[in-house]
Amino acid sequence: MTASTPAPRPPSQDASAPALFHVRRGQGKPLLLIHGLGSSWQTWAPILPGLEAQREVIAVDLPGFGHTPPLPGEVSIATLADAVTEFLTRENLLGIDAVGTSMGARLVLELARRGGVLGAVVSLDPGGFWQGWERAFFYSTVAASIKLIRALQPVMPALTASPVTRSALFAQFSSHPWALSPELTLTEMRSFAASPSTDELLRNLAYGEAQQGLPRGRLARPLVIGWGRWDRVCLPVQASRAKELFPDARLHWFDHSGHFPHWDMPAQTLRVILDTTA
Repeated sequence: MTASTPAPRPPSQDASAPALFHVRRGQGKPLLLIHGLGSSWQTWAPILPGLEAQREVIAVDLPGFGHTPPLPGEVSIATLADAVTEFLTRENLLGIDAVGTSMGARLVLELARRGGVLGAVVSLDPGGFWQGWERAFFYSTVAASIKLIRALQPVMPALTASPVTRSALFAQFSSHPWALSPELTLTEMRSFAASPSTDELLRNLAYGEAQQGLPRGRLARPLVIGWGRWDRVCLPVQASRAKELFPDARLHWFDHSGHFPHWDMPAQTLRVILDTTA
C-alpha cells in the first residue's frame, strides 16, 4: 500500500548533529551522491570523472560512515534523512538532484517522498522492499559478510589485490568482482570494518520501519529506480514492489550488473544519471 505524501519535515537545527563530511568537485548543476551501508563517498570512484565533467558533484559521508561522526541518537533511514535535509538546508542546496546506491538509494526515495528536498532522483538497487524470507536472507548474509570483513582486516590488502580472493569477497555484491579495482575494493573493505553505525543501521534496514511510497500523480520531478539483474543483496524480484510503491518512477534494468551498477556497468550508469537529471 502507498501512503499519502508526508508534510516536509523541517531540519532539526540540533547543534549536536554532526556536520556531513563531503567533497565538491566539477562545475555545473549540483548533483548529490549518497553511498550505501558501510561505505563512504569513495564508492563513486568509477563514475566520478564522468560526472565531474558535466556537473558539480557533492558526495557526502553519512553520519557514522567515512569521515562523519555518528548521530547522537537513533540511526535509521528517518534520522539519516533528517541529517541530509539539514545539510542541504545549511548549504543552500534544497532541490538538488540526487543519486543513491543501496541503503543510500532507499534514503533518496525517502527524501523524494518528503517533497521539496530533492530534484530529480536516481535510486540504484534500493533496500527496503523485501518480503518474508528475503528479510532474513538480507540480514543474515550481509551481517555474516561484515563479520568476515572485520576478521580479515590484517590481510585485506593482499586479498583485494588478487582477482581470485577479490572475487570471493565481492561475489555477493558484483556480477564480475574480479574486474573491480584493488584500490576501490580495499577502500570499501576498510570502510565497512571501521564504520560505527553499520550494525545498528543494518538491523534497522531489515527489521525497522517499512519503506512507504508515493501515490500516482504526486511525484514532481523525474525518478528512476535502477536494478541489477544479478543483484544478490536486494533480489531483482523486489524491483516490481518498488515500482508499485512509486508508480510514477521509471524502472531501468542493468542487465549485466550485481548490486552496484556504478561498479559493474559504470558507462551505462553514468548515462542514466545524466539523462535523468539533465
